[in-house]
Amino acid sequence: MNAILYWLTQNSIDVPEDENWLSGGERSILHGLRFPKRRKDWLLGRWTAKQAICAYRPHEYPALSSLEIRAAEDGAPEAFRDGEPGMVVLSISHSNDQGFCVVGPSGFLIGCDLEQIEPRENRFLEDYFTAEEIDSCRNAPVESDLALNLIWSAEESVLKALRQGLRRDTRSVLVHPDFRERDRPWSSWTGRCLESSRTFYGWWRSANGYIYTLASDHPTSSPEQLCL
Repeated sequence: MNAILYWLTQNSIDVPEDENWLSGGERSILHGLRFPKRRKDWLLGRWTAKQAICAYRPHEYPALSSLEIRAAEDGAPEAFRDGEPGMVVLSISHSNDQGFCVVGPSGFLIGCDLEQIEPRENRFLEDYFTAEEIDSCRNAPVESDLALNLIWSAEESVLKALRQGLRRDTRSVLVHPDFRERDRPWSSWTGRCLESSRTFYGWWRSANGYIYTLASDHPTSSPEQLCL
C-alpha cells in the first residue's frame, strides 16, 4: 500500500496576532524581517506548517511553541521539536493570503506549490516550459489558464522536492498532467527530470481560483486533508 501525504490550508486571518506560538528562534527571525509583506508571508507559512504538523502528529507535537520550522542551508523547511529534528517532512507554499502545507513520513522527498489561476503571456511559456509542455497547454481538455498554471505549479513542486527551487531551470523538468479524472478531489501527474530521468509522482487539484500541487519521489495514495 502506498504511503499517504497530508495537506492543510490556512488564511492570513487565521494567524494569531501574538507571538506565543513561535519559538524563541522564530521570534528572532521575525523581528529581523524589515518589510510588512515579508513578515506576513513568513508568519502565514510558519503558522500553516505548524498547524499541519501538530494535526498530523498530535501526540508528538502537543504545543506549537515547542515546534520550530527552520530553513535548511538550501532553503527547504525542516521541523524541529525542542531543538531535535522531527520525524516528518514538509513543504510550504503561499499565494496572496492563502497558505498551503503538505506533510508526510520521513524518508520522502516532497514539494508543494500553490498558484492563483491567472493568464500568462506567451513569453512566459517560452521562458519556463518545454516544447512538449507548451503543446500540452494548448491542447489540454481544460481551460488554458488552468492547464498552464497547473504545469507551472507542478514544476515548482518537483524543484522543491529536489531542494533546489527556482535556482534550477524549470525546463529541466517535464510535467505530464492527467486530466481524465479532473472531477475527483485530486488528480495525478508525473514529472521527469530530463537531466537524470528521475521520476516524481504528483497530485493536483483546483479550488476557489487556485491550483494546488504536490510532488514526491515515491508513489503515494490520494492526499488527505488534515482536520484541526
